[in-house]
Amino acid sequence: MMVNSNYNAPLTLKLYVVAALIFGIYGGRVCPMLETLTASQILFHISVTYGIVFLFRHYLLPDHSLVKENRLARLDATLFFLASIPLALFYNFHYDFPLDSNLKVLLGMTLFGFFTGLILQLTAKLAQFDNLSNQQRRNFELSGERQSMVKQMIIMVSLLLVTLSTMLAMVAVKDIFWLEHNPDRVLDGSGKISVIKEFIYIAFVLGGYAITIMVLWSKLMHKILLAQECSLVEVTKGNINTRLPIFEHDELGSMASLTNEMLDSLQSSQEEVKTTRDVAIISLSALAESRDNETGAHILRTQEYVRALAQYLSQFEQHQALLTDSYIELLYKSAPLHDVGKVGIPDQILLKPGKLTDEEFEVMKGHPEIGAKALSMAEQQLGSNSFLQLAKEISLTHHEKWDGKGYPNGLKGEEIPLSGRLMALADVYDALISERVYKKAFSHDKAKSIILEGNGQHFDPQIVDAFLAIEHEFVAIADKYRGLEKQENELEREQLQLLTSSPA
Repeated sequence: MMVNSNYNAPLTLKLYVVAALIFGIYGGRVCPMLETLTASQILFHISVTYGIVFLFRHYLLPDHSLVKENRLARLDATLFFLASIPLALFYNFHYDFPLDSNLKVLLGMTLFGFFTGLILQLTAKLAQFDNLSNQQRRNFELSGERQSMVKQMIIMVSLLLVTLSTMLAMVAVKDIFWLEHNPDRVLDGSGKISVIKEFIYIAFVLGGYAITIMVLWSKLMHKILLAQECSLVEVTKGNINTRLPIFEHDELGSMASLTNEMLDSLQSSQEEVKTTRDVAIISLSALAESRDNETGAHILRTQEYVRALAQYLSQFEQHQALLTDSYIELLYKSAPLHDVGKVGIPDQILLKPGKLTDEEFEVMKGHPEIGAKALSMAEQQLGSNSFLQLAKEISLTHHEKWDGKGYPNGLKGEEIPLSGRLMALADVYDALISERVYKKAFSHDKAKSIILEGNGQHFDPQIVDAFLAIEHEFVAIADKYRGLEKQENELEREQLQLLTSSPA
């Protein structure tokens, strides 16, 4: 039988049995007013009554609107109250129960129904929360009137206190009336024991239900607050896509909803900033390309080589602190600016097809510092941030060598930032395997042998090892942009032909 997800048949049956036993034991063993009935008779009457209520609820009300809305406390309190009416009438007509005993049956069963339903309601909420996916929690839409958690808690505590007070007051009045009509029980002391036993039993039962309800409530609050705290921790770590879970339209739900709106706005602004940054990168790298013999494919390949090397190295403890996902993404975005300083090199040197003279090479060696200075100026104008710092670092150090014989500052070993060491290998490898108008492309194996010759001299040995471990990725990246490189070289040849064929 398919039932509503808020309906937990096994737990409902268990709680009904518990309520029947507690009520039956009270009537058969505890309450001094029911001496006209045996314990077995009372337990039989209660069992039949609760059994009928459970069967009615199980077969006729599994999809009731109150079940779907998870308002089980109201449903079960109503059912128990309706069932208590014929039971009270039965006792009244067959056993001449006084009015106060009939009222106790009505109030007692209604109270057990409310407690049973409230436990089922809170348990269903806990199950719903556990079964909701993160996406469903994010997509929860607040609708209708807000249900105040504070108000609900006040009502629940007040109801428990009123119930306890009412029950104890009724018991006290009833027991006083009973003792007045049974003075012999006062004389032999049995009446006193009966009254105390009844008070202790009622307090114990009501306290047990109250504690169970409060524990379930606190568990639900703990789960909601913990889920929201975990989401906020993810946001503080930079995962701006995270949203706070929303479970109900209450104070916590409203705060989570407002926080999510703020995060949506922040994410939109951040994406706009990232888009602006990416446009600036592409524009600057395109400007450098336009004055150099390098191609757009070179820019795209080198940034992918750098990312592949960084991702491989990030698995080792030595590099895990630095090579986080966000840092690798910054590395990937910053890599295209490694040669931005070439815009400051004169055309006769930058575009010279043959070998540079010593003097010309000295001028060429200035492009890392030109790029770094340009990015420093941007830092001064826009404020320092991790992207500009990393771009400046790559621009300044990607021509440094592991043995200290590079330029512009002759840094050695780990004095060279990891970003510069990564770009050094990526830049050289791509220059070797790339075809240019003035040279043929080297094969991967030839480029690999040249890199191995530079191991420990030009290149960081660890990065060379990483290159060897993922060389298949390098080959795949190179092949991926081979068509783009071919188109760019053909376009460059056409431009050269136009220049050479045009009249002086």
